[in-house]
Amino acid sequence: MSRIAIVTGASGGIGSAIADRLSADGFTVVRADLDGASSPVDVADPDSVAQWAGALIADVGKVDVLVNNAGVWRHAAIADVSATDARRVLDVNLLGAWWCTQALVPVMSAGSAVVNLSSTAAAVASRALGLYPASKGGIEAMTRQLAIELGPRGIRVNAVAPGLIRTAATEARYADGSRDGLLAVLPLARAGTPEDIAAVTSFLASDDAGYVTGQVITVDGGLTVAGVGVP
Repeated sequence: MSRIAIVTGASGGIGSAIADRLSADGFTVVRADLDGASSPVDVADPDSVAQWAGALIADVGKVDVLVNNAGVWRHAAIADVSATDARRVLDVNLLGAWWCTQALVPVMSAGSAVVNLSSTAAAVASRALGLYPASKGGIEAMTRQLAIELGPRGIRVNAVAPGLIRTAATEARYADGSRDGLLAVLPLARAGTPEDIAAVTSFLASDDAGYVTGQVITVDGGLTVAGVGVP
Protein backbone atom coordinates (compact mmCIF):
# COMPACT_ATOMS: atom_id res chain seq x y z
CA MET A 1 0.00 0.00 0.00
CA SER A 2 1.35 3.39 -0.99
CA ARG A 3 2.71 5.70 1.70
CA ILE A 4 0.99 9.09 1.79
CA ALA A 5 2.86 12.34 2.44
CA ILE A 6 1.17 15.73 2.84
CA VAL A 7 3.22 18.86 2.20
CA THR A 8 1.70 22.26 2.96
CA GLY A 9 3.00 25.33 1.21
CA ALA A 10 3.96 23.02 -1.63
CA SER A 11 3.83 25.70 -4.31
CA GLY A 12 6.81 27.57 -2.87
CA GLY A 13 10.49 26.90 -3.48
CA ILE A 14 11.21 24.83 -0.37
CA GLY A 15 7.78 23.18 -0.30
CA SER A 16 7.99 22.18 -3.94
CA ALA A 17 11.47 20.70 -3.45
CA ILE A 18 10.28 18.72 -0.42
CA ALA A 19 7.29 17.40 -2.35
CA ASP A 20 9.52 16.41 -5.27
CA ARG A 21 11.99 14.63 -2.98
CA LEU A 22 9.32 12.69 -1.10
CA SER A 23 7.79 11.69 -4.41
CA ALA A 24 11.20 10.42 -5.53
CA ASP A 25 11.41 8.52 -2.23
CA GLY A 26 8.27 6.61 -3.21
CA PHE A 27 5.57 8.53 -1.37
CA THR A 28 2.28 9.49 -2.93
CA VAL A 29 2.47 13.22 -2.26
CA VAL A 30 -0.46 15.55 -1.70
CA ARG A 31 0.66 19.09 -2.51
CA ALA A 32 -1.38 21.49 -0.41
CA ASP A 33 -1.32 25.27 -0.65
CA LEU A 34 -3.55 28.32 -0.69
CA ASP A 35 -3.02 28.82 -4.42
CA GLY A 36 -1.57 26.86 -7.30
CA ALA A 37 -1.78 23.43 -5.70
CA SER A 38 -3.86 20.35 -6.41
CA SER A 39 -5.11 20.36 -2.81
CA PRO A 40 -6.12 23.94 -1.89
CA VAL A 41 -6.31 24.95 1.77
CA ASP A 42 -5.84 28.07 3.87
CA VAL A 43 -3.93 26.67 6.83
CA ALA A 44 -4.61 29.86 8.80
CA ASP A 45 -8.35 29.13 8.79
CA PRO A 46 -9.32 26.21 11.04
CA ASP A 47 -12.62 25.77 9.19
CA SER A 48 -10.80 25.55 5.85
CA VAL A 49 -8.37 23.02 7.35
CA ALA A 50 -11.19 20.92 8.80
CA GLN A 51 -13.03 20.81 5.47
CA TRP A 52 -9.83 20.06 3.54
CA ALA A 53 -8.73 17.36 5.97
CA GLY A 54 -12.14 15.69 5.90
CA ALA A 55 -12.10 15.45 2.11
CA LEU A 56 -8.48 14.33 2.11
CA ILE A 57 -9.04 11.59 4.66
CA ALA A 58 -12.05 10.35 2.71
CA ASP A 59 -9.86 10.16 -0.39
CA VAL A 60 -6.58 8.70 0.90
CA GLY A 61 -7.67 7.12 4.18
CA LYS A 62 -4.40 7.64 6.07
CA VAL A 63 -1.37 9.91 6.39
CA ASP A 64 2.17 8.61 6.86
CA VAL A 65 4.05 11.91 6.76
CA LEU A 66 2.87 15.46 7.37
CA VAL A 67 5.25 18.29 6.48
CA ASN A 68 4.06 21.61 7.92
CA ASN A 69 5.94 23.89 5.54
CA ALA A 70 3.42 26.67 4.80
CA GLY A 71 4.77 30.00 5.99
CA VAL A 72 4.82 33.74 5.39
CA TRP A 73 7.04 36.60 6.52
CA ARG A 74 6.36 40.29 6.99
CA HIS A 75 9.67 42.11 7.47
CA ALA A 76 9.28 45.36 9.41
CA ALA A 77 10.45 47.16 12.53
CA ILE A 78 8.15 46.78 15.53
CA ALA A 79 6.54 50.19 15.01
CA ASP A 80 5.60 49.27 11.45
CA VAL A 81 4.03 45.84 12.01
CA SER A 82 0.30 46.14 11.40
CA ALA A 83 -2.23 44.08 13.32
CA THR A 84 -3.19 42.37 10.06
CA ASP A 85 0.40 41.36 9.29
CA ALA A 86 1.10 40.25 12.86
CA ARG A 87 -1.94 37.99 12.92
CA ARG A 88 -1.22 36.58 9.47
CA VAL A 89 2.32 35.54 10.40
CA LEU A 90 1.20 33.79 13.59
CA ASP A 91 -1.92 32.31 12.00
CA VAL A 92 -0.05 30.76 9.06
CA ASN A 93 3.33 29.88 10.54
CA LEU A 94 2.33 28.67 14.00
CA LEU A 95 -1.39 28.00 14.22
CA GLY A 96 -1.48 26.67 10.66
CA ALA A 97 0.89 23.88 11.63
CA TRP A 98 -1.19 23.22 14.72
CA TRP A 99 -4.51 23.04 12.85
CA CYS A 100 -3.11 20.69 10.19
CA THR A 101 -1.52 18.38 12.74
CA GLN A 102 -4.65 18.34 14.88
CA ALA A 103 -6.80 17.51 11.85
CA LEU A 104 -4.60 14.76 10.37
CA VAL A 105 -3.00 13.03 13.33
CA PRO A 106 -6.11 10.88 13.96
CA VAL A 107 -5.29 8.97 10.74
CA MET A 108 -1.55 8.69 11.48
CA SER A 109 -0.38 5.38 12.92
CA ALA A 110 2.80 4.05 14.50
CA GLY A 111 5.77 4.76 12.26
CA SER A 112 4.32 8.02 10.94
CA ALA A 113 6.17 11.32 11.12
CA VAL A 114 5.44 15.02 11.38
CA VAL A 115 8.11 17.44 10.15
CA ASN A 116 7.67 21.13 10.96
CA LEU A 117 9.59 23.93 9.23
CA SER A 118 11.27 26.33 11.61
CA SER A 119 14.03 28.85 10.83
CA THR A 120 17.39 29.97 12.15
CA ALA A 121 15.56 33.21 12.92
CA ALA A 122 14.28 31.43 16.04
CA ALA A 123 17.85 31.08 17.32
CA VAL A 124 19.77 34.10 15.97
CA ALA A 125 18.17 37.50 16.42
CA SER A 126 18.09 40.06 13.62
CA ARG A 127 16.52 43.46 13.20
CA ALA A 128 13.17 44.17 11.57
CA LEU A 129 11.85 40.62 11.23
CA GLY A 130 8.57 41.37 12.97
CA LEU A 131 6.88 38.35 14.52
CA TYR A 132 8.50 35.85 12.14
CA PRO A 133 11.14 34.71 14.68
CA ALA A 134 8.50 34.36 17.40
CA SER A 135 6.35 32.23 15.12
CA LYS A 136 9.28 29.90 14.44
CA GLY A 137 10.27 29.77 18.10
CA GLY A 138 6.71 28.66 18.74
CA ILE A 139 7.08 25.96 16.08
CA GLU A 140 10.11 24.56 17.90
CA ALA A 141 8.32 24.54 21.26
CA MET A 142 5.30 22.90 19.64
CA THR A 143 7.55 20.28 18.04
CA ARG A 144 8.89 19.25 21.43
CA GLN A 145 5.43 19.21 22.99
CA LEU A 146 3.95 17.08 20.22
CA ALA A 147 6.90 14.68 20.37
CA ILE A 148 6.00 13.99 24.01
CA GLU A 149 2.29 13.72 23.30
CA LEU A 150 2.46 11.60 20.15
CA GLY A 151 5.50 9.47 20.97
CA PRO A 152 3.50 6.82 22.82
CA ARG A 153 1.51 6.33 19.62
CA GLY A 154 4.72 5.74 17.66
CA ILE A 155 4.48 9.06 15.83
CA ARG A 156 7.71 11.04 15.55
CA VAL A 157 7.72 14.86 15.48
CA ASN A 158 10.77 16.86 14.43
CA ALA A 159 11.60 20.20 12.85
CA VAL A 160 14.00 21.52 10.23
CA ALA A 161 15.43 25.03 10.64
CA PRO A 162 16.68 26.43 7.32
CA GLY A 163 19.18 29.26 7.16
CA LEU A 164 19.67 31.46 4.11
CA ILE A 165 18.08 29.49 1.25
CA ARG A 166 17.89 30.58 -2.38
CA THR A 167 14.25 30.78 -3.44
CA ALA A 168 12.34 33.19 -5.66
CA ALA A 169 11.28 35.14 -2.55
CA THR A 170 14.77 35.46 -1.07
CA GLU A 171 16.34 36.29 -4.42
CA ALA A 172 13.97 39.25 -4.68
CA ARG A 173 14.71 40.34 -1.11
CA TYR A 174 18.49 40.32 -1.60
CA ALA A 175 18.53 41.75 -5.11
CA ASP A 176 20.39 44.77 -3.71
CA GLY A 177 23.43 42.61 -2.93
CA SER A 178 23.01 42.80 0.84
CA ARG A 179 23.44 39.04 1.11
CA ASP A 180 26.99 39.00 -0.27
CA GLY A 181 28.73 40.08 2.93
CA LEU A 182 26.79 37.51 4.93
CA LEU A 183 27.79 34.64 2.65
CA ALA A 184 31.43 35.61 2.98
CA VAL A 185 31.43 34.82 6.72
CA LEU A 186 29.47 31.56 6.53
CA PRO A 187 31.66 28.50 7.15
CA LEU A 188 30.35 26.87 3.95
CA ALA A 189 30.44 30.22 2.08
CA ARG A 190 27.28 29.68 0.07
CA ALA A 191 23.54 30.05 0.30
CA GLY A 192 21.55 26.88 0.67
CA THR A 193 19.14 25.42 -1.84
CA PRO A 194 15.61 24.10 -1.40
CA GLU A 195 17.06 20.67 -2.16
CA ASP A 196 19.31 20.96 0.90
CA ILE A 197 16.21 21.32 3.06
CA ALA A 198 14.36 18.59 1.19
CA ALA A 199 17.20 16.12 1.83
CA VAL A 200 17.01 16.56 5.61
CA THR A 201 13.22 16.47 5.56
CA SER A 202 13.45 13.22 3.60
CA PHE A 203 15.66 11.73 6.31
CA LEU A 204 13.28 12.77 9.11
CA ALA A 205 10.36 11.30 7.18
CA SER A 206 12.15 8.00 6.64
CA ASP A 207 12.56 4.88 8.71
CA ASP A 208 16.24 5.78 9.05
CA ALA A 209 15.11 8.43 11.57
CA GLY A 210 13.01 5.91 13.47
CA TYR A 211 14.62 6.80 16.82
CA VAL A 212 14.69 10.57 16.30
CA THR A 213 11.94 12.74 17.79
CA GLY A 214 11.56 16.12 19.42
CA GLN A 215 14.59 17.50 17.57
CA VAL A 216 15.28 20.63 15.56
CA ILE A 217 17.80 19.96 12.78
CA THR A 218 19.50 23.17 11.65
CA VAL A 219 20.44 23.35 7.96
CA ASP A 220 22.23 26.67 7.57
CA GLY A 221 25.78 26.27 6.25
CA GLY A 222 27.10 27.27 9.66
CA LEU A 223 25.14 30.52 10.03
CA THR A 224 24.18 29.91 13.63
CA VAL A 225 27.61 28.69 14.77
CA ALA A 226 29.10 31.82 13.21
CA GLY A 227 26.60 33.87 15.22
CA VAL A 228 25.38 35.67 12.13
CA GLY A 229 21.91 37.19 11.92
CA VAL A 230 19.96 37.45 8.69
CA PRO A 231 19.69 41.11 7.59
